[in-house]
Amino acid sequence: MSAVAEIPLAPPASPNWLQRLSALDRGQRMRLGVGVALLVVAAIAAIVLGRQPDYRVLFANLNDKDGGAIVAQLSQMNVPYKHADGGGAILIPADRVHDVRLRLATHGLPKGSVAGFELMESSKFGMTQFQERLNFQRGLEGELTRSIQALSSVQSARVHLALPNQNGFFREQQKPSASVLVSLHPGRILDRAQLAGIVHLVASSVPELAPSAVSVLDDTGKLLSQSPDGAAGNGVDAQQLLYVQQIEQQYTRRILDILEPVVGRNNVKAQVTADVDFTQTESTSEQHRPNLATDASAIRSQQIVESSGPQGNALPTGVPGATSNQPPAPSTAPINGANPAPAAAGQQGQGAQAAGSKRESITNYEVDKTVRVTRGGSGALKRVSAAVVVNYQSSEEKGKPVSKALTPQQIEQMTALVRETIGFNRDRGDSVNLMNTPFQVDVAPNNDMPLWKQPQTIELAKTFAWPVGAVLFAALVLLLLVRPALKGGAGAGKARAIPVAGGQLDAMESETPERPALPAPAKKNEALPATPEQLRLEDARVLAKENPVAVANILKSWLNGEGAGDR
Repeated sequence: MSAVAEIPLAPPASPNWLQRLSALDRGQRMRLGVGVALLVVAAIAAIVLGRQPDYRVLFANLNDKDGGAIVAQLSQMNVPYKHADGGGAILIPADRVHDVRLRLATHGLPKGSVAGFELMESSKFGMTQFQERLNFQRGLEGELTRSIQALSSVQSARVHLALPNQNGFFREQQKPSASVLVSLHPGRILDRAQLAGIVHLVASSVPELAPSAVSVLDDTGKLLSQSPDGAAGNGVDAQQLLYVQQIEQQYTRRILDILEPVVGRNNVKAQVTADVDFTQTESTSEQHRPNLATDASAIRSQQIVESSGPQGNALPTGVPGATSNQPPAPSTAPINGANPAPAAAGQQGQGAQAAGSKRESITNYEVDKTVRVTRGGSGALKRVSAAVVVNYQSSEEKGKPVSKALTPQQIEQMTALVRETIGFNRDRGDSVNLMNTPFQVDVAPNNDMPLWKQPQTIELAKTFAWPVGAVLFAALVLLLLVRPALKGGAGAGKARAIPVAGGQLDAMESETPERPALPAPAKKNEALPATPEQLRLEDARVLAKENPVAVANILKSWLNGEGAGDR
């Protein structure tokens, strides 16, 4: 019976880690150690970055003095901080923002760049009246500045007050004035209501300060506040322009509301121009009417003078000559009453002369007068012009869109609707022009920003950059360093031996040429690593194909019981 030999096959099925590490050479061990070290460093970095606190703004828009004081106090409190916006904002961990603000408030921080009435609290002994008045003025300016900065649109402000000295010896006192400089947040504006609020806030805070004496400017030097007198002198009033715009917009909206249900939305465009007269007129008329009747006339004043004397002492009166013998002239008084008869008058004169008495009567009557004052209203509508453009009608013929022009009858009907909408008045000079033409549709250029340039993508990349980078780094280390090292150690284990007859093994070794390494399987799909049993089976198949006679002899020896004790 022939001697039994051993055929080396695959390593054991489940070698432990110590055996694999002991089977590695020096280079493989170094690569494995470097890979493990890099994995540990990546894990520690991910943990540290993941535990980094979220920073929030503690204070913003700080001046250098307040910023330095706050930073020094944060250092004493052992609070981590960061700078942003060029040092104008201080950031601290989000969970400590409110606590730190309250603790800094106990130290009087931030003090603010504007001092208020707290200047009066630090008065020194021996301060002159001028210094006290100056501190009061500075404190009032600071308080007004703080109030103006409380507005949401105002970023910063400065207030200058001109308070003259009041002297009781002067007949005319000089009036105070004020100037306000405001700096607005980007994209914000001050409307007329807010501007009027600032003006009246300053005017109400200073005694005898008129709102017209308050000037408000922005950071570009533009005068925002303007008195009504100044606006009238320039010939332009913002309220008048706004009134005209409201009238035009109202007429335009009416035209669109009446035509869009007929021609469709976005198929009609309209513009209205209104000519408004803001001239204010005032006329006064005075009318006089003659007095027609005595009883209907009102007496304004009346004077009666009577004198009498003894009969013996009566003196002759009258004008001697022919003049006294003439009848009296017609009365020129406003009252056209009947004159007394000449004979009766002569008899009365003779009686008065005989009795020695005299009577004079003066009567003034009120004149019938009518005074009318007419004031013309401002903002009268003088003329209205409307221009309307209507798109062609869209329809389908044989499944294709077709545009058709409106008929003259339809155009006339729409023109009549527009005239009724705006209150057309031919005597006023109103005009309406309606045109039917196809609208030109412009294709907007494709200005879509690439996905990798969009702000949302950039923020998302910043958020997940560290976690994703750590995972990719760990995967590269595993694939390039750890896995090759472990593969090399797995193939370096000791092979098991299968008992084979010695003669047969020698014959197989002599007859079988040196076999090249097995080619790698085709990578149609990524296969899983082969198990030791599969490797031994593959070696047996290759051996059976190359030397079937030797394999048959080995099997025959196994069947005859040779080497059974060694198996």
